[in-house]
Amino acid sequence: MASNFRISIHRNADSVDLKLIGDFDGTSACELLNVLKESCDGVARVFVNTSGLKDVYPFGVDTFQNSLYLLKDRRFRLAFTGENATRIAPQQNKFF
Repeated sequence: MASNFRISIHRNADSVDLKLIGDFDGTSACELLNVLKESCDGVARVFVNTSGLKDVYPFGVDTFQNSLYLLKDRRFRLAFTGENATRIAPQQNKFF
């Protein structure tokens, strides 16, 4: 994992807000996937704020997008916000 990467998690009744901070590499992508699997059960929406990212590495993006199938059993809507949203979000709308 990028040594400066972390995820701030704020859970509401029906949603989870995740703020990504630092550099987004392959290991950071795996950490995001783990948070999505472990911390987002029972919510309707998950918002991933990317404005705190400094560097977004292509390998991190590929790792994340190619591993979204791991969330197939989850039932939440995943929305990306912030400056780097279009770089990390899947090309097609994904509903989980």
